[in-house]
Amino acid sequence: MALGVVKSLAGFLLLLNFCMFLVVGAIAGWALNNTLDHTYYTGRGRALPLGFSPIYFPMGNEATGFMVVFALIAAVVGAASCLSGLHHLRVWGAQSLASSAASSMTAWALTLLAMGLACKEIHIGGRNTKLKILESLLLILCGTKLWYILLIHAGFFGGNYCSYQDTYVATTTTTAEPQKGSTNVASSG
Repeated sequence: MALGVVKSLAGFLLLLNFCMFLVVGAIAGWALNNTLDHTYYTGRGRALPLGFSPIYFPMGNEATGFMVVFALIAAVVGAASCLSGLHHLRVWGAQSLASSAASSMTAWALTLLAMGLACKEIHIGGRNTKLKILESLLLILCGTKLWYILLIHAGFFGGNYCSYQDTYVATTTTTAEPQKGSTNVASSG
């Protein structure tokens, strides 16, 4: 009964994280596209200006460029880790836990980095509504991704996993040799 609850809750958090990572990727992609369309056009054959910075964004503040770039990276890695988590939910074994936990922790670390930049952007101020939504989603994603990581590890320590050695021992049959001092019963025939 407890295993079904853990798997159901992990599946819900996985779906929620996947949807939020898609939204974060879409908003960060929009911000990057908007910046590329409206900032870096110099005309045919003309050089970039002397003070050119690839992290300058015409919207938001000084932290926006860094936050958008790291949010986009975190969204891509996070969505991929959700696909790894989907495989883990299907198999629910010790081997799939390793890959799912590793990719989830990597995605969580990148999301924490983007969230730190979002906190800096909130502190500076002067941003539009879409960037506020992006910041909010990054803050929420840090918490839900952490709960997912803790939940799959709690399921592992609950003892409902079977390891490769357990399945190997259970499927092989060996004959035991007689112990020293035991009597062999010989069949007559």
